[in-house]
Order: sequence, then structure tokens, then C-alpha cells
Amino acid sequence: MKGKWLRVDKKLLILASIFVGIIISVVSVKTLAYSDSPDFCQSCHIMNNVHDSFADSTHAGLSCNDCHLPHESTVGKLVYKAKVGMGHVYYNTLGEDKIPDVLHPTASTKEVIQQNCIDCHENTLQNVSHDAKENCVDCHQSVPHGKGFKTEDFYKKPNSGELLENKGGTMDNG
Repeated sequence: MKGKWLRVDKKLLILASIFVGIIISVVSVKTLAYSDSPDFCQSCHIMNNVHDSFADSTHAGLSCNDCHLPHESTVGKLVYKAKVGMGHVYYNTLGEDKIPDVLHPTASTKEVIQQNCIDCHENTLQNVSHDAKENCVDCHQSVPHGKGFKTEDFYKKPNSGELLENKGGTMDNG
């Protein structure tokens, strides 16, 4: 009789473990999905103007992490997200006095954004030459973040002949 109860207990334990595993999986997936959303990113007070400009843009249907996280692998995305997230937690708790008035991407974030622009707009890049400046956002900064989100660098005039030399914005039909 003792053996029968042990078998039932093991079955119950397995069923309970499966149920708990499903609950943890669902909660984890939902949490990760919410943390990709613009509403989550906007929940920090320093992101209000960034979120508002994003909501006014042609990219408003995307999640913030469509542009701001690498997509080569799930592990790479999660590691990068954790690293960046820890920086955001620091600035919004202990380093609040160090938060700049205007947010600028770090060098690694610029690389990620650039690669994501290229990945999404590959067909455009095959048809139109875009080598006038170093990064997509150098010219298209107001696209992902709407009106009024350009730095003073955007308004700097190019050197004489720079756009022609680099074929910026010309049609390249082969």
C-alpha cells in the first residue's frame, strides 16, 4: 500500500511541476513582451518626450526594441536587453542627477540601430544610394522619433560637394 501512495505522489508532483512550469513560462513571455512595448519604455519619466516623438512618427507601429535591440539571436537580444536595462535602472534610481536633458544613444546602441535600419530597409538601400553620411540616423533622425527630435548636428550644412562626392540620395539604377 505504501508503494501505491508513492506512485500517486510522484504523479501529483509531476503534474504540479508541469503546471507551475507553464505558469512561469506564460508569465515570463508576457513580461518580456510588455518590456518590449513603447508603454513600458515610456514608464520612466525621462522617456516622455522620446515616447511622444516616437508616437508621432511613421514607425509608431513598431516596438522600441525592434530598433533598439540586436536580433541576430534570442540570447544576444536578452543579454543586450539586460545590460541596457540595468543601466536604465541605475539612472532612474541612484544616478537620477546624472540623467542628461537630451538622450543620445551609446556607440553600441548606434551600431544596433544602424544594423536594424539596414535589415528593415534593405530593398530601399538596393535601389537608392545612401552613403552621404556614416549612419542612417545622421539624415533620418526624425523618422523614428517624429517631429522636433533633431540634434544640432542634423542642421549642420555639408561641406561643399560632399553630397555629390558621396552620391547621397541619388538614384542608383545599376
